[in-house]
Amino acid sequence: MTKNKNLIFIAISIIAFLVLAFLYSTPVFTGKQLFQHDIVQYRGGAKELLDYRAAHDKETYWSNSMFGGMPTYQMGSRFEGDFIKKIDGYLNFLPRPVNYIFLLFSGFFLLGMVAVRNWKYALLGATFFGLSTYFYIIIAAGHNGKVNTIEYFAPLLAGILLVYIRKKYVLGFIITTLFFGLQVAANHPQMTYYLFLGLGFLFLSELIRAIQKKILMKHFLISSGIIAFALTLGVGMNSQRIMANSEYIKETVRGKQILSNNEHTAGNSGMDKESILMWSYGKLETFNLFIPRLMGGGSQEPEGEAIMSKVSELVQENVSSQEEMDNVSQNISKGFSGATYWGDQPGTSGPAYQGAIVCFLALLGFFFAWKKYRMWILGASILTILLAWGSNFMFLSDFFIDYIPFYSKFRAPSSILVVVELLFPLIAIVGLYRFFTDSTLKENYKKKILTYTSGGVLGITLLMIVFGKSILGFHTDNEKTYFPPYLLDYLSEERFKLFRIDATKAFLYVTIAAGVLFLSLKQKIGQNIALVIIGVVSLFDLWTVNKRYLNDDNYVDKIFAENPFQTEGSDYLAEKVGDNANLQSILASIPVNKTLETIAEKDKNHYRIYNQILGVTSETNTSYFKSSIGGYHAVRLRRYDDVLNAYITQPDSAKTPRILNMLNTKYMIFGDPQQPQVVTNPNNNGNAWFVQEVKVGNTPDEELKLIGDVDTKKVAIIGKEDADKIINIDKNLGTDSTATIQLTKYEANALEFKAQTKTSQLAVFSEIYYPHGWKVMIDEKEVPYIKANYMLRAVEIPAGTHTVKMVFEPEVIEKGKWISMICFFLFLGLSGFGIFYLNKNKKTALPVA
Repeated sequence: MTKNKNLIFIAISIIAFLVLAFLYSTPVFTGKQLFQHDIVQYRGGAKELLDYRAAHDKETYWSNSMFGGMPTYQMGSRFEGDFIKKIDGYLNFLPRPVNYIFLLFSGFFLLGMVAVRNWKYALLGATFFGLSTYFYIIIAAGHNGKVNTIEYFAPLLAGILLVYIRKKYVLGFIITTLFFGLQVAANHPQMTYYLFLGLGFLFLSELIRAIQKKILMKHFLISSGIIAFALTLGVGMNSQRIMANSEYIKETVRGKQILSNNEHTAGNSGMDKESILMWSYGKLETFNLFIPRLMGGGSQEPEGEAIMSKVSELVQENVSSQEEMDNVSQNISKGFSGATYWGDQPGTSGPAYQGAIVCFLALLGFFFAWKKYRMWILGASILTILLAWGSNFMFLSDFFIDYIPFYSKFRAPSSILVVVELLFPLIAIVGLYRFFTDSTLKENYKKKILTYTSGGVLGITLLMIVFGKSILGFHTDNEKTYFPPYLLDYLSEERFKLFRIDATKAFLYVTIAAGVLFLSLKQKIGQNIALVIIGVVSLFDLWTVNKRYLNDDNYVDKIFAENPFQTEGSDYLAEKVGDNANLQSILASIPVNKTLETIAEKDKNHYRIYNQILGVTSETNTSYFKSSIGGYHAVRLRRYDDVLNAYITQPDSAKTPRILNMLNTKYMIFGDPQQPQVVTNPNNNGNAWFVQEVKVGNTPDEELKLIGDVDTKKVAIIGKEDADKIINIDKNLGTDSTATIQLTKYEANALEFKAQTKTSQLAVFSEIYYPHGWKVMIDEKEVPYIKANYMLRAVEIPAGTHTVKMVFEPEVIEKGKWISMICFFLFLGLSGFGIFYLNKNKKTALPVA
């Protein structure tokens, strides 16, 4: 009877999660969809991939849409036999973002049931975790892969705890394998990596408990073996994805550096430290977990527009001449960090707010929870907070970058706070559960800890409310240097008001939670009433803060979400857009999009476009219509990035055209978004060309320098490692002035050329060099190719008339497919056998009537 009753309450909880997810996302009822910046960029960058998939009903693993060309492994490519990803699709069947919110709730509910085996606390913890503000900020931004990965954090931890803590080996193995496989399939390795940095403390905790004989060493070894095997299978089920990405990462900005100069050290792995640590959380900023707008919240808070309007008004009132106006304006531009946000990061979409009540209960949890939970959670929380500080705690950051494997592959250390956002709700409900149910906790101890903790939290919060402005200042050093006093005072006061509002709320919420716990100690209210009050207040708190960053304004009509690259304006369209800031950017891009569409329709050949208007590395409008010199992607090829930084992002009137020519840049767009100007480039080198001379660069730095100095139409620059591969390198390569080579067929992953020459020639192709997967065939016979001009492909072509084909057929995909399928079916087989074994033993254990 009790079991059936619990099942009913569990079912009700799941329904409650569904209702909450839909209530938060009510615009989906009217058919509207989220407008997410990164997904808009994805739609542009992946257009060639999506078109190829629709036309051929199969996948291309190479696309030329962005940055000259790159593998599609990080652009949404699909893999044959990828069964674990299909399961992910089934679990995310609800409309976005209902799917994410629902799975965040449900996943933590499973973790709560494992940790405390009580649906009430699991339900409470699910709302704590599922409403963490950071998740709603990244949903609004379009970091879908990140939130998709995070939604599997809690159930994965549940599976591990089932093995280690509950000794449910079979069930724990199944859950761990499944949800780790799903997490890897979500394809955000950074989040998974950060999670396992935290889980390392769980492993150490269990090892120490085994050494101290609090648990059997045999159990620890068996559990660790099961977990290790489960994680291995989870990786194995994603072999295609992992193997392809591992191969790709080595050639990207996350792999080894090639250049050796003031900014790079050849052979060093990963990004430079400045890039890794750019988004470092401030030490003081960490308290955003408790007070969301301690440092002004996000860079674009709703109040920011009114503040900026007042700033303009104050400047007008206080300057007496145009010269003074120019000086003030110049100083403001130098010192300004944002109307509201004044933290250490370059900018932010919002704070990593965990909830005042959640932080308060987590603090109590470190005193009330069982030691087997609180020690490893405390260690993991401290480490991840210190790592989130990044450049503000260089001792630890340097150590991890230099000595901890793979840490240097990831940027934005502030995002490691996702581990805290998982562990604080967990320790909160474990501590709360023990507070209410464990008779071994003496009432005096509970009263003492509750008094000191609530008194300390409320006392500090009250002090900050009263004296916070004088203590914190609410301005940056830069602002203090450049702003006139009247502006500095005004901004500080407005930011302090935002802080004071949120701090007062935090004070009130903690007072309610502490009061409820005190009343329960005095038996004035029961456990259930206390949990309801805490749950409702926390829900209200997190819900209202989250609505600042993900609200109805983030939803747009389906036509805009699915086709954000509009090319025709109309009164109807303008009316639909209204004052929605997201959609106004669509309207603003119409002239540029129309220009790009016109070029693509009139000239259907294969070439590239250089679009200077929208920002070479921050737009995919160009890629949506045609192959682009630029794009928007954090994991681009290292060699292309080096060229981009040397010649494109900082243009040089003499050298940049040479680079654009060798990239087959046929059209260039200048001007402004409303009046784009198209300039045809008659000097582009074309899709392929024969060179007259070869120069050898002794180092990569020399190769990169030479391509900006020579006429790339006549001269090819090759590395010394490829010099001995060219038969005629010491001979005159220009003996046949009539030699021709032309592109005759183009697909993203297959190109065909016709070459005619009387002598052996070196052909350079305006196609990006990538050493894995590309095959070059002359008259159907595979031949080697080399790297030329630092980042292009080159092939030596013998005399005569020949057909040259280039096809992208990465072997790693086929190898990975079989490993993925074997591991998936092995998981199914072992799971089925385990369930059968459990049921058999259960029946055997039944008493005989």
